[in-house]
Amino acid sequence: MDTQTRHALKGDKFAQATADSVSWLSGHRSGVLRWVIGGGVVIVLGIALVVFLTMRSTAADTALGAAMDTYTAPLAQPGLPAGNGVYATAADRLKAANKQFAAVAQQYSWMSQGTKARYFAGITDAELGQNASAESELKAAAGSWNRDVANLAKLALAGLYHQTGRDAQAIDVYNELVAKPSETVSAVVAQLDLADLYAAQGKQDQARALWARVKDSDKEGAAGAIATQKLGAKQ
Repeated sequence: MDTQTRHALKGDKFAQATADSVSWLSGHRSGVLRWVIGGGVVIVLGIALVVFLTMRSTAADTALGAAMDTYTAPLAQPGLPAGNGVYATAADRLKAANKQFAAVAQQYSWMSQGTKARYFAGITDAELGQNASAESELKAAAGSWNRDVANLAKLALAGLYHQTGRDAQAIDVYNELVAKPSETVSAVVAQLDLADLYAAQGKQDQARALWARVKDSDKEGAAGAIATQKLGAKQ
């Protein structure tokens, strides 16, 4: 078979394949259009979802940041009136921040910012003496998938348990934190708090054993220094 004949056959095969494709598209035009349109709708919906989530995240960041600004806002100087962003008393500032944290936690409950706000709502509830609300908020934050936030909430919850006379529950939470620490709450931090609880109960042997453990495991750190100081103090 000469070269010219081979080229002719290839051309015929290409033409036939093209014709077959055109014929198939003609017969399935409505199905193809539905597929193309459906794919386009999915892409548009995906982009819309990304834009929506980005906007919500930005709004949540702004709201949480505003609540934090209130929580750390300055107090008016004695004898001077409170101004914009300045509070007359620490109690006024705390109440305002608590209200903002609670609002962010409710509005963005399914987002990470909402979980952080719930933790701070629990903290400010506790500072205001609203123990029932504090426990509820801290428990919710403690159940977060974010271990860093969850452990902070558990640490605060253990302190609340101790404060309200539920030491057995506090000890359980501290031991849980020792077993599963995080970047925000290390094992030695939980051990120091647990040791303080034992000391408050008059269980000096258990407290000193924990301080000694912290001293050995954190020789160069702040926790180790605290433990050394505790061991050196008269008990």
